[in-house]
Amino acid sequence: MRELMLLAETAGVSAVGVVTQVRRKPHQGTYVGKGKLEELRAEVLRHGADLVIFNNELSPTQQRNLVNVLECKILDRTEIILDIFGSHAHTREGKLQVELARLSYELPRLTGRGKMMSRIGGGSGGSAGGAGTRGPGEPQLATDRRHVERHLRLLRAELAEIATRRNTERAARRKAGVPVIALVGYTNAGKSTLLNALAGSEEASVNDRLFETLDPTVRRVRMADNFAVLLSDTVGFIQDLPHSLVAAFRATLEEVTQADLLIHVVDAADRYAEAQFEAVIKVLAEIGADKIPAVVALNKWDVAEDDPEAHHLLVSLPEALPISALTGYNLEELKMAVTEALSKRLTPATMHLPYSKLDVLQSVRARGHVLNEDYRPDYVFVEAELDEEMLGRLKPYITAEE
Repeated sequence: MRELMLLAETAGVSAVGVVTQVRRKPHQGTYVGKGKLEELRAEVLRHGADLVIFNNELSPTQQRNLVNVLECKILDRTEIILDIFGSHAHTREGKLQVELARLSYELPRLTGRGKMMSRIGGGSGGSAGGAGTRGPGEPQLATDRRHVERHLRLLRAELAEIATRRNTERAARRKAGVPVIALVGYTNAGKSTLLNALAGSEEASVNDRLFETLDPTVRRVRMADNFAVLLSDTVGFIQDLPHSLVAAFRATLEEVTQADLLIHVVDAADRYAEAQFEAVIKVLAEIGADKIPAVVALNKWDVAEDDPEAHHLLVSLPEALPISALTGYNLEELKMAVTEALSKRLTPATMHLPYSKLDVLQSVRARGHVLNEDYRPDYVFVEAELDEEMLGRLKPYITAEE
């Protein structure tokens, strides 16, 4: 419920009350029981509330019945997240993905929306207009089902083209041999701040609000020993991330699944950091990225260092590294941890490189870790650690000499 309050605040909603109910399972017709529904209606009237947000996904029937009883706008958890995504999407791809997610969610809810349709209003983004009154997909909600399905097909086709382009870009990065590291973590854990700190720039948008970053940002960064990597920042995770969003953002999330290493950023200053850590692990498993090696960074340690809960978290995650992306605390140690983790994917090799192939040596330096160079009369003797692909390319020059 605390998280739902943060979502509402990010969407520009001022909460005036919280209502909870203990039930074995949600009521089939109205989600909450009859008595609780009457209590909720009384609270809506007492506060003059014009919006009620439910912390789970509502069925079309539940939503319709709740509107009839409460006579106000009704949003569920998925809709409030879609609303936030709609206001934070700036690129063409981001807007397409949000529109796809929204229409996929709204399609089964088009029939018999009745009063719910009245919640669609103006507004072109930002917090103005309040939750549920904006978003790239909303103009289609008033059209018939066939038109929406046709629009969904067009969206999927356009996103498929973008996914193809992304795959081509990834293939080019693979060929260049620069390792790819993805920043992952709970939304608002400080991933964009960490990207800016490591890259020495302010290009990634940083704001203290949920889901600030929707579109992937990739920067070339030097780790320890001048080791070059590509660092990717993408959408933050949250508990029970709606499946429609996971599906719509599949191409974006592949930036995570195709990474060589993850930096899992945890907000150590948040009292629910451990639960957030587990939520991210769950989402990583859902998208098939749970087997990728990861370095855990306990961010905001400048705020959390005196908090017993943060030190308990450090005991729970003994390999985690306390850092502060804001102050720079332990960032050099983080770079060393990343370089060490990446070196585990490399295999030692010795080579005789002809002087006519010195351009290959540049690739070795960029892709691997050079341990020794000895310039001999007919060739350069090189000892290095290389990834599997580079080993295959350099097979003609590899020797057993030590």
